[in-house]
Formats: sequence, structure tokens, C-alpha cells
Amino acid sequence: MHRDGPQMEFPVGAAPWKLPGLRVCLLSMLGAGIFCAATLAAPAAKAGSVATAATGQASAAAASAYVGGDVCATCHEEVSKKFAGNPHTRLAAQHGAAGVNCEGCHGPGGAHVEGGGDTTKIFNPAKATAKEVDEKCLGCHQGKHQNFERSAHGEGNVSCIGCHDIHDSKEDALLKAPQATLCFACHTDVKPQFSMPFHHKVNEGLVQCTDCHDPHGTFEKKGLKSATEQDAVCVKCHTEVAGPFVYEHAVVKTEGCTACHTPHGGPNPRLLNRANVDTICLQCHSPSTNFSTFTPAGPSHNQATQYQSCLICHTSIHGSNTSQVFFNSTE
Repeated sequence: MHRDGPQMEFPVGAAPWKLPGLRVCLLSMLGAGIFCAATLAAPAAKAGSVATAATGQASAAAASAYVGGDVCATCHEEVSKKFAGNPHTRLAAQHGAAGVNCEGCHGPGGAHVEGGGDTTKIFNPAKATAKEVDEKCLGCHQGKHQNFERSAHGEGNVSCIGCHDIHDSKEDALLKAPQATLCFACHTDVKPQFSMPFHHKVNEGLVQCTDCHDPHGTFEKKGLKSATEQDAVCVKCHTEVAGPFVYEHAVVKTEGCTACHTPHGGPNPRLLNRANVDTICLQCHSPSTNFSTFTPAGPSHNQATQYQSCLICHTSIHGSNTSQVFFNSTE
């Protein structure tokens, strides 16, 4: 016979929650869990409320830092009037006056106004470095001018306001002066070329510098507008020599149009870089044992004055669909 203490026997088939002692134990554990969860959640909720309040205060402070263009106009009335027809103003109007305005470029004006016009408390491009000005402008114009920092202007610290007058320009693209005048102010070595007897009509206003060059930068030399072929800038106007041709003149593909032509202007017809077209041809087609280009042979290629020019026979010199030596003149 066992003499141990009394033992509790559970009724067969009884559910645990129907047993009085076990039910009390489970309820106690559940209550303790709820209490702990509430205790731990309280600090987190308090911290979240503090963070939300801080964010709201920061937003309110940022909003109060902006005073609006009307407040700017009370002191800068003359500039404000000139700005009425500005493309930036039109952009603001399209967005219900919520787009680009004075503070879009100069930054929040609240501290500037509270400081009685303190110029140290607002961004002034005229007193900023070129890099700071470029960064401000490229904040909106980065998509169109993504190559500016690697351009000659960007690397030379020619800032956006070096060429553009944001407030009072009467020119296209807010330029400070007509495009040719503006470019020639720095590129003085190029200006005389457009006064030569044969030249692209830049001075006459029929051609612009930006038809061939992108002042904001490209991957090509001299800011030429990028393309798969180096002569694409030329053939977009001179379509008759664009090709493609069955028989191509190799120099056109390897050296481009400037192997024979001067792009800006010169003393020779068709902007040729030599007065005598035969001289241009003989730069490559010369009787040199060290040169790989084939040498013309026979008396018909004698270049003395009594013989005809190369182009009398080789008329399709830019390329031909019928002749390997560019004889066909009907294309």
C-alpha cells in the first residue's frame, strides 16, 4: 500500500479549462501578459508622439521660412516687374502660383526679411561661386544639361549667369545678348572667320552657334552635338552628301568633313581649306612610297596646269552608288 500524500485524479474526458485550479492558473498568466504588453507599449507610443510632434514643428518652421513672391516685391519692385514675362514665372502660373518663384532660386526669404534685408541670409547668385550657381540651376535643369560639369564652360568656371540673365533678358533662352554676340565675346579667335568671303551665315542670323555646338557639354570635342558619325552635324543640313553610299570615300568616315572643309568660314568657295582642290586631293593621293593610299597613274593624272581638275571626272567625291572611283555625276 502506498503511503504518499493525497493525489488528485482528473476526471476522464474533462477539458482543461473546466478544471477550477488550472483555469485560475491560465487566467493569471493571461492577465500578466496583457499587463506587460501595455507597459512596454506605453513608452513606444510616447516616443512616436514626440517624433510626430517634432516632424510637424519642423514642417511648420520650414513653411514659415518662405514668405512668397509678393513679399519680395515690396522691396525688389523693379526686378519683380521685369520678371513678369519670364519663363520661370509662366511655369509658376501653370501650377497655380505654386511653382518656380523668387524663393525657388534664392531660397527661403523669412530670415532675410526678419533681418531687415540682411543679404547674408539669402542666396545671392551674384556673390556665389560658379559651382554654387551651377548647382542651384542644375537642380531643375539637370535632365537637359547633364553634361555641363564636364563641358569646357563648366570646367572653366563659366557659370550659368555668365551667359544667362534670369531677371531681365529679352533674348531666347534668357541669354544676356544675341547668341552670336555673346559667343564672340569670349571666342574672339572664331569671330573673324565669319567675316571671310565664304562663311556660314551666323552674322546674318540664318545659322546659330548652337546649331552645331552645345554650350552645355557633349562627349564630342569642341562641344559638337553628339552623334554616331562625326560628320552628322554637317549632313543634317547638307543632306545631299549624307549617304549612305555603296562606295564611300574613306576620308569622310575616318576624318570627317573638316578634312577638306573649314567649318566657320574662309577665303575659298565651298569652304574648302585649300584654294586648289587638287592640292586637297594630293594630301592623300600623293606619289609617296610610305603612304598607303593608292597613287593616280597615267598622263591623265598629271596635275600640271594644262590638265583638268580632279573633280572634272571624280564628281561624286563624297560617295557613289555606281562607281568605286566616284565617276558618276548624276546622283
